[in-house]
Amino acid sequence: MDQKKTVRAWVLYDWANSAYSTTMVAAVLPIFFVSVPGAGVGDAAASYWAYSQSAAMLLLVILSPILGAVADVSGSKKKLLGAFMLLGVISTALYALVGEGMLWFAVVLTLLGVVGNSGANSFYDALLPGIVKPEDRDRVSAQGYAYGYLGGGLLLAVNLMMVQKPEWFGLDDLGGIRLAFLSVAVWWLVFSIPLFRRVPETKPTTSVPMGRSVGLAFRRLGTTLRSLRNYPELLKYLIAFWLFSDGIGTIIRMATLYGENIGIGTTHLITALLITQFVGFPCAILFGKLAGRFGAKSSLYAALCIYVVITILGYFMTTALHFYLLAVMVGFVQGGSQALARSIFTRLIPVGREAEYFGFMSVWNKFAGMMGPAVFGYVNMIGSSRLGILALIAFFVLGIAVLMFVDLDKGEREAARADGDVPPRDPALSL
Repeated sequence: MDQKKTVRAWVLYDWANSAYSTTMVAAVLPIFFVSVPGAGVGDAAASYWAYSQSAAMLLLVILSPILGAVADVSGSKKKLLGAFMLLGVISTALYALVGEGMLWFAVVLTLLGVVGNSGANSFYDALLPGIVKPEDRDRVSAQGYAYGYLGGGLLLAVNLMMVQKPEWFGLDDLGGIRLAFLSVAVWWLVFSIPLFRRVPETKPTTSVPMGRSVGLAFRRLGTTLRSLRNYPELLKYLIAFWLFSDGIGTIIRMATLYGENIGIGTTHLITALLITQFVGFPCAILFGKLAGRFGAKSSLYAALCIYVVITILGYFMTTALHFYLLAVMVGFVQGGSQALARSIFTRLIPVGREAEYFGFMSVWNKFAGMMGPAVFGYVNMIGSSRLGILALIAFFVLGIAVLMFVDLDKGEREAARADGDVPPRDPALSL
């Protein structure tokens, strides 16, 4: 196995699926959603967008741990990644058919797209421990986020031209937006191919067929819930992650609509998000190097403290210039904080149960992601979105406080002692 080609193929999936995050989650789709399919419901359209995000998160809360356990015992991480990726790609492409008044069709496509993207990411993350050594995970995880920013940013730049200058492509305004949606689907699909060709999947010592693995997965899920008490550092980390990821996820999903609500123009909003992508590329790599020098935990502290400053400044934001400055600050910490959070988690999970525990991480993350947009949607309806942004400070501060009590060295020792807890030795496998 060529290690460099394997890592490059794994990283390239971040390049591929980040097009969804930039165009469909952060930039073009939210504005399209409220102005075209949501045109008939006025200001409430932003709340429908927020609630569709929350509904998708709730569905993932239910699915993620079961699917993660199935992936581990059946050795099917890549198969499930591919299934969720295709769900996201098809939902994205179908958005090209959405027109005025098609609100509920848009809601369903949004829900399916978020489920596809986030579900695939859980299995993508779970492949990381099998391709690099523990000491290289901070660097490779940061590299993945960095190239995700670059890939997502490049396509967003092209999509911005499609939206702002559709006549260059022989289209009207709506046609340019629809072409942007189709380009995301094609980009995501094409650049995912190397992962399926070159990235190996660590197989369990004893595997079971996909069908039988469902029943075993339910039994294993119960075992996992009970076994969390054997990994107190992991449990504390999950709580910290649940808290600070709620703040990060809400900023990503709601920044554009928040800016529009306070009167910042569409062109400024999308351009600022484009700035975030290109600032995020070198800064994600930088945080990987900082983690190597100062430690992943200390570097994550720094990123979360900057997020506290961002939320405070966001509350007082009034002009496009303010939004641009905040976009630079978000770009500086967003990729690095997410990459370090992912790599720290890989150090605390038992060997052989990566997809299952990334499923649990996904549950915590999605549960947080369900709360943030729901709060934003409610606060938006009562006309106080600024207070919704300010409330995010509590999530970052509490996340930092809990993280201070996580002993990573002790957590690694706890995970290393988990051999007897690895599922291939489960007697159920002999049935």
